[in-house]
Amino acid sequence: MQVAIVAQRDNDRTAGLAADIRDRLREAGVSVWLDDATAGRLGVDGRAVEEFGAADLVVSIGGDGTFLFAAHGAGDVPILGVNLGEVGFLNPVRPGEAVDAVLAQVRQFRAEGSLRTRSRPRLATRGDGWTLPPAVNEVVVQGRRRGHGGGAELTVRIDGSEYARGHADGVLVATPTGSTAYNLSEDGPLIHPGVSGFVVTGMAATRGMPPLVVDARSTVSVSVDEGTPAVVVVDGRIREPVDPPTEVTVEIGDDPIRTVGPTSDFFEALEKLD
Repeated sequence: MQVAIVAQRDNDRTAGLAADIRDRLREAGVSVWLDDATAGRLGVDGRAVEEFGAADLVVSIGGDGTFLFAAHGAGDVPILGVNLGEVGFLNPVRPGEAVDAVLAQVRQFRAEGSLRTRSRPRLATRGDGWTLPPAVNEVVVQGRRRGHGGGAELTVRIDGSEYARGHADGVLVATPTGSTAYNLSEDGPLIHPGVSGFVVTGMAATRGMPPLVVDARSTVSVSVDEGTPAVVVVDGRIREPVDPPTEVTVEIGDDPIRTVGPTSDFFEALEKLD
C-alpha cells in the first residue's frame, strides 16, 4: 500500500504530526510519500503533490485550504482529512486520533483490497478550446478586478434558458461543499451535503441575480459580453484569463472527490462560521 501525506505549509505542528504518521505507517510496512514542502521541513526527500494520484490513500493535515491543495493532486485517490483541533467540513479527524484513523484505513485496504469511500461532487469547467481542473468548492467567472470600474458584462443561462443579464463583479458557481466557503461570503445559501444540486450566486450584480440552487444535472453557462476581459478561477487557485465575447460552461463533472474515515457533523462544523 502507498500512502501520501500533505501537511499545511510552514507549520511545525502539522509537519510533526506528518512525521508521526509516517513513522507508524513504516512500522506497519506501508510505503509513505511526503509532499515536498513537508519533507523539506523535516529534512528528507519529498514528492510533488501532482504525483499523489499514484497513491492508494492521501492524508491531508491542516485546514480546508490544505485539503483543496491535496485534492487537486490526488485525482480520484481517497483522501483522509485531519484537522488542527477544530472540526472542519473536509477534515473530520482530530490530531490525537489521526494515527489510529490512518492505520484503520491500512487494515481496511489489506483486508478487502480497497477502501470504503464517500463521494462529493466536483465542478467541470470548459471554455473555447480549454478546460480547467475539477473544482471542489467553486468556479468564479469575474472581471479582472472588482469594485468601481471593474467587473464585467455577464449573461447567465441555466440549461439554455436565460436567468440573469447585466454588469456584476462576477458569478460564482459552488458545490454543496463550497457553499460554506466563498459562496457564503457573497451571501449565497448554505447547501446541506445531502442535497443533489449546486448553487449559482451573483457577485455585486447591478441587476437582480438572486442566488439560485439548481439540479445536479443542470448546465450553467456564463457569457462574458462586450469589451471587458475576465478571468475564471477554480477554488481560488487556478486562473484562466478570457477575453469577450466568450462563454464558460460549468456543470457537475464525472470525477468526484472521494473521502474516507469518519464524517464530520455538518451542523457542528457550521459553528466555526459564527
